[in-house]
Amino acid sequence: MWAKERHRLILSMLSASQQVSANDLAQMLNVSRETVRRDLLDLEESGQVSRVHGGAVLPEPRSEEPFRQRMTTQIRAKSEIARKAAGLIQPGQTILVDAGTTTALFARELAKLSDLSVITNSIDIATTLQGAGKDVLLLGGRMAADVPSTVGELTLSEIRRFRVDLCFSAPVGVHPVKGAFFYDLQEAEISKAMAAQAQQTVILADQSKLGKTSRVQALEAGEIGRLVTNRAATEEQVAAFRQAAIDVMA
Repeated sequence: MWAKERHRLILSMLSASQQVSANDLAQMLNVSRETVRRDLLDLEESGQVSRVHGGAVLPEPRSEEPFRQRMTTQIRAKSEIARKAAGLIQPGQTILVDAGTTTALFARELAKLSDLSVITNSIDIATTLQGAGKDVLLLGGRMAADVPSTVGELTLSEIRRFRVDLCFSAPVGVHPVKGAFFYDLQEAEISKAMAAQAQQTVILADQSKLGKTSRVQALEAGEIGRLVTNRAATEEQVAAFRQAAIDVMA
């Protein structure tokens, strides 16, 4: 039985029962547990299932707005953050940048810089920088379901091949005690892997994301080297991060 047919049957079973076990799937599909594990990984990476211990369930409805819709919100704040963040980069540096609406605007500022190498999983960022004739490497991997980016084990393994000066990440929430958070597990994994390969991690977050958390933690607060936010951030919001020994550019 081809993988596509197995995937169709797994989704059909999930629609009927809301949850399936790996053991039951292996028996009903007449394949090994390892084959079932790979099938569930494929389906999870495409956003069609959520793996749980011993099996899989249907994913929860997303509470995060679609990527293209998020691109039209907080544009002034995100553009301000992008300009500030670009000023942190020195000639000759190599940076990692994850996929997001803020980092997509950040790429427009990066396009103005010279003598810079950028490694990213964002198709939007890679396209912007290539169009400007910049040195950009697009990480391989599976296409994400919503955000125009690559994700998955191949992307994570490629990230681990590099050592860079700075990592720029744009989570959906950042808390002075609990750290940086994403709604999507795969996006959180990318951010965490990039941060591990950088001398310093820079978080890009507008005032609406400060003090917030979400479903998946990507970074502990102590792993954040610098937070770049916009002028609309309140004194109270900024002070909380500075008290946590996080350098803030507001």
